[in-house]
Amino acid sequence: MSAACCAEAPPHQSGRGRYVEKSVYRDCVEEADRHKWIESERAGYDLGEVAIRHWVKEHWTVYLRARWVQHLQGTCFWIELDRGDFGLLEREFCDQPELLGLILGELKAGKENLDVLRWAGDHHLPIDQVIDILTALDVNSRRLAHRFEAA
Repeated sequence: MSAACCAEAPPHQSGRGRYVEKSVYRDCVEEADRHKWIESERAGYDLGEVAIRHWVKEHWTVYLRARWVQHLQGTCFWIELDRGDFGLLEREFCDQPELLGLILGELKAGKENLDVLRWAGDHHLPIDQVIDILTALDVNSRRLAHRFEAA
């Protein structure tokens, strides 16, 4: 799903302009149910909980990262995410849009900090700036658990 999905709900006004407020958990249930339906159609019978668990295993991390990026960009306010993070990218990194975009692309693909640092080194990007961005984003403290993830 893209940021455009947020246009489905009525937008709200804030100091940062118009945004949509949604719930990650409600939205992920819809995504998981859609996955279950598609996979059940392919199999010819209802796969039930097995398909839901498959979605969590294969898609939850990337799904959540994409929602987190929307929240950071200020395009969709996800109520489970930190209110102070909403629109953070506009406030903190407006002078580095190209590097930020590259890093966000890696994070949205499910990469972790170490993966991003290795990738940045391989591409001869300014490691100090990459570290500053990763530190500010602090992906490790912004994780949400899913009910099927191991505790």
